[in-house]
Parts: sequence; structure tokens; C-alpha cells
Amino acid sequence: MSNLLVKEGKLVFPWGIIEADILISNGVISAIGKEIRVDNAEVLNVKGKLVFPGAVDEHVHMREPGLEYKDDFSRGTLDALVGGVTTVLEMPNTIPPVDTASRLIEKRKLLESKAYVDFGLYGVVHDANIHEFEPLVNAGAIGFKIFMGPTTGNIPAPSIPTLYEAMIKASKTNTPLAFHAEDWSLVKYFTEKIKALGRKDPIAHMESRPPICEEVAIRKLATLAKYTGAHIHIVHVTSCEAVEAINEAQSKGIRITAETNPHYLLLDSRDYSRYGSLIKVNPPIREPRHKECLWKALIENIITAIGSDHAPHSLEEKNRDIWSAPGGFPGVATLLPLMIDQALREKIDITMIPSLLAENPAKIYNIYPKKGCIHIGCDGDLVIIDPNGEYTIDKEKLHTRHKITPFHGWSLRGRIDYVILRGNIVYREGNIIDKPLGVFIKPLNK
Repeated sequence: MSNLLVKEGKLVFPWGIIEADILISNGVISAIGKEIRVDNAEVLNVKGKLVFPGAVDEHVHMREPGLEYKDDFSRGTLDALVGGVTTVLEMPNTIPPVDTASRLIEKRKLLESKAYVDFGLYGVVHDANIHEFEPLVNAGAIGFKIFMGPTTGNIPAPSIPTLYEAMIKASKTNTPLAFHAEDWSLVKYFTEKIKALGRKDPIAHMESRPPICEEVAIRKLATLAKYTGAHIHIVHVTSCEAVEAINEAQSKGIRITAETNPHYLLLDSRDYSRYGSLIKVNPPIREPRHKECLWKALIENIITAIGSDHAPHSLEEKNRDIWSAPGGFPGVATLLPLMIDQALREKIDITMIPSLLAENPAKIYNIYPKKGCIHIGCDGDLVIIDPNGEYTIDKEKLHTRHKITPFHGWSLRGRIDYVILRGNIVYREGNIIDKPLGVFIKPLNK
């Protein structure tokens, strides 16, 4: 039996902080308590340091297969590891898209030998593959991503009847449906109006996708969820209006959860003048008032998860004009560090971190209590942070193929000293154990 004893850490739970030891045996937490003693254990003393469950990034686009010129799975999961993310949930809009069970199995086999952290795979729903829903579930899909407009990978948006049928199937199989919630007919309408003015400034992109696009889409999806009982999960929420629509649906008992991302919490429209198309994302980064709505929604438990929406592109692509540049930039390496920094600066309570970045995403995607927790029986996935350690984000230290981040040069509090994956110390004070130990994970209810 392999044992790792993590001693004298400050364990951070959603309900508080305690000082205790953690024993991990054969990859699983087997004991938590004071002064644990065991023979034949590797001992890691972390006195005075904060111990969190490994982060679960529910929203990554690692670009493999088919788009490796943007990035690949090895690089992406290395960035996850260094950033304290021990589980990633990989989106389906690669080439080919994950729209059949056989394609999910092929993607799993391709990525298994390259994963530096554990991973799950989404399937995708469109009009031509609704018959593949149950086979994808049986093949181990962590959930389904549904794009309501064009996206990387050229996946067609489903019709309303297909959405309804997908929700019926999701309800029967207890499978979450993650939505990019923007009404595409409105996006087209506003985009055409602004392009007709000849505008190519970065703010034009923001104005081409106003909050009404989010709100209309969310209210439409919530209505379908009301009649089907499906669990719908709205990813990358950006606006006050979206928060209001989600809150109203939740108050009616509709099964709707929501995620936002660090760039919507930390950047706003004033940053376009500096970064231009490098911070183009869909939905867009908005005016400052929306940031405050998002922080409030986190505190009020309306938005219960934070993912990265890690979406790398080439430098050439991102340097195009605002209409031609694709949306997205790398984020998995900075997800947890940025949020730890905000907690240490008291923007939110430090005890919210394990909920927002580990426990809640794991619960949404039915991998809790295997992932996202520090309890007996959970996988031994831990991140150990020195709350007094300060450092500066350096884009050149990212493993992603194209070194792009708007957070380059930001000074952060809370240095990651150790990352533990199923009892293996895979990151130790700046040094990576250069061996991909990640495994494929399925929902626990399948």
C-alpha cells in the first residue's frame, strides 16, 4: 500500500478551516485528524499552509484532436497541474466533434496517455445526432455542451424541438446540459447593424452581443427545463440581466445552475483599449457594473461555479481585427491563482474557494464525492498554498503553445507550493513530476 501523510496543514472547507493531517492511501483519502501516525508513509509537512481540494475546471477547450496548432492536451493539462487544477472537463468542439459514442471513445483513447491531470469528456448535441444521446451517456460522457450559435469546430446549433428532446433525455438519465446561452438571431441582428457603421473597434464586439442576447436565451432554456425537469447549466455568465434571469428561474424551482469565469470578474470594457482583440471572448467582457453583479451572484449563491473557459488560439489569430479574431484565450493555469488572490484580498471569503472551484463543479457533473472534496473516500487530490507567498504571473512560464494572457504581470498573493493527484506529489515548489498520470473519469451515477 502506498501512503502519503500530509501533516499540520490548514484544511479549507466550505464551512471553515481546521488544522489537521490527511492520510492518502492508494490514491484515496483514508484518514483526517490530529497527529496521524502510520508506518511506511511519505511525509509532507505543510505547517502554516492552506490545503484545498484540487480544483475541478469544468470548462476547458484543449484543442485536441484537430486543432493542435492552437494547443494540445499535454500542454493544456500541464498548465492545469501547475495551476492547481487536478480535474478538467474537456469540451466537445474539436475536429471531429464528440457527437457519437465512437468519437468519444476515440478521443478518450487519444488523450489518456497525454493527461497530466484527470479528465472527463463532454458530448455535444445538434439536430443530426440526438439519437446518439444515450450511447454517449453510456460511453461515459460527463455531460453535454450545447452551442446556440456558431462555434469553433463548426457544430450546428440545435433547433428548439431538438433542445426539448435533449432535455427529456437528460432528465431521464440525470445528465447535465451545459449551454452557451446567447440568442443567435439577436447576435446576428446587432452584429449586422454595427458592422454596417464600419466599426472595427473592440467595443463594437461588446455592443454586438448585448445582455439581451444572454437574457433571452436563458429565459427560453429555463422554460424548456421547466417542462422537462432537466438540469441545465449556464456557462460563462457575464451580465446583470443573465443573473436576474437565472435567479428568477431558480426561485421557481427550475433545475438551473450557473458558472462564470475570472475574466468576467476581473476585467471590464475599460480593458479593451489596452488588450484589444486579445481579450475577445463570447459572450463579451462587459461594462464595470456587470462585474459587481457577478461578484454579488457568487456571494448570494446564484452562480455556484467558476471555470476557466480555457480556449487557446494562435497569436496570428488573436492579432486579427475584432471581427476576424476568434473568441477565447488560455485560462486553466490562472483560474485558481486568480481566485485565491481575490480571497486573500477579501473580495470573497477563503472558504468559498473549495465550493466554487471544486465541490460544486464536481456535484454538477456527478463526480462528487470522488472529486472536489477533502473527506474520507475522496480521491487524494490536494493543492497546498502558502498564503504569504507572493509572485507575478509570467506568460512565458505558461506551457500553452501561444503565450497569451491578459493577466501577465499581475502580482498575486497565495503561491501554490504543492499539487497532489491521487496521492502523487506531481508539483513540488516549482518542479513538475514530468509524467502524465491523469486518468479518464466517468460520472458516478452511470
